[in-house]
Amino acid sequence: MSSKKAVSNVIFAAVTIILVIVAAIGFGLYATKAPVTKYVNVTQPVYVNKTVPVYVNKTVPVYVNRTVQVPTAEPSSGAFLNGQVITFDYAAQFSCTPALTQFFPNETQANQVAMGCEVGAAPSSSQLPPRAAPVYVVVPAFAGLSIFGVQKLGANPQGFPVFTYNNQSYTILTQCGAAATESACADHMTYIYSPAFTVVEKYLGINNGVFGLPEGVLPTPAHDHIVTFSTNTSIPWYIVVVLDFNPNIFPNPLTGQCQAIVPSNQSDPTGLCLNSYQNVQKAMSTYDSAVMNANQNNPIWEALGKPGVDVISVPSNMILYFSDPMVYPYPS
Repeated sequence: MSSKKAVSNVIFAAVTIILVIVAAIGFGLYATKAPVTKYVNVTQPVYVNKTVPVYVNKTVPVYVNRTVQVPTAEPSSGAFLNGQVITFDYAAQFSCTPALTQFFPNETQANQVAMGCEVGAAPSSSQLPPRAAPVYVVVPAFAGLSIFGVQKLGANPQGFPVFTYNNQSYTILTQCGAAATESACADHMTYIYSPAFTVVEKYLGINNGVFGLPEGVLPTPAHDHIVTFSTNTSIPWYIVVVLDFNPNIFPNPLTGQCQAIVPSNQSDPTGLCLNSYQNVQKAMSTYDSAVMNANQNNPIWEALGKPGVDVISVPSNMILYFSDPMVYPYPS
C-alpha cells in the first residue's frame, strides 16, 4: 500500500516536469522572436503654403454728431377772402397798441395777465402801425361758453365749440381753436381782457373771475378770420371782433360753405354766410329769427342784452403781423 507522501511526490514531480517543458518552450520562442520597433506621437512643425491677410491703409466713412440749422415753416392759419379760403403766414409776434395801463374795472392783475390786450379798446388811426389793415375775427358766439375751449363748458376735447339745438349737438370747426388747446393757432394771445367778459361773468353771478383768472380775463375764444384784400408782403393787421349769434351763417373753415341748422325767417338762411367782409356788413343790420331760435339759454347772448341782429362787432387793440399770400387751397 503506497503512502500519501509518495503520492504527493509523484504529483510534484509531474508538475516540475511540465513547468520545465513550458519554460523551455518559452525560451525557444523568446530566442527566435524578431526585435519589435515601437512608435510614439511626436509633434513637429510642418511648413505649407497658405494665404494670409495683408493690412493696408484705406479710407472708411466715420459718423460724428454735428449741429445744423434746419429751416422751419412759419406758423399759419386759414382766412376767408371774398368767399374763398386763403392761408395766413404769421411773420412776427402780436402786439397791443396802445398798451393799456388800466382796465375797466381797474385791475392791475388783469393787465399783467392779458399783456395790455383788450377787446373793446379801439386804437386811433394815429396809434396804428403804418399800412395796418383790418382783419375781422369771427367768433361763433351762438355756441355759448364752449367757445373758450373748456370741456366743462361744453367744448370738445380738441378745443372746438359745440352747439346744441333740438337735442342734437354740432361741433363747430374754426380756423383757430380756443387758446391753450390743441386746435389753437400760433402767435395768438392765451388770455385776453374784455368788458363783455365781465358782463357775462356778472350775469352768471361770478364776481372774482373764473379758472383762477382775474375778472374779465378769459382764454382767446375759437374764431375764424376775414380779410378785405390779399398781400404777399407781411403787414400789421388790427383786430375787429365779430360775435356771430346765427349758426346758419358760420362757415366751414375748409370749404367756406354754411349749413342751415336752425329755422329762419330768411328765404335763404345761409345767404349771408360769413366768408366775406360784404356779408359781415349785411349781417350786422339783418334781422333773422334764427338768432332767437339758436340762443335760448345762451348766457353770452342774454348777458349782452339779447341782440336781434345776426352779428355785432367789437374793436380791439390787438395787432397781428402776417401776410396772406394768394393761396386758395379750397376754392368755392
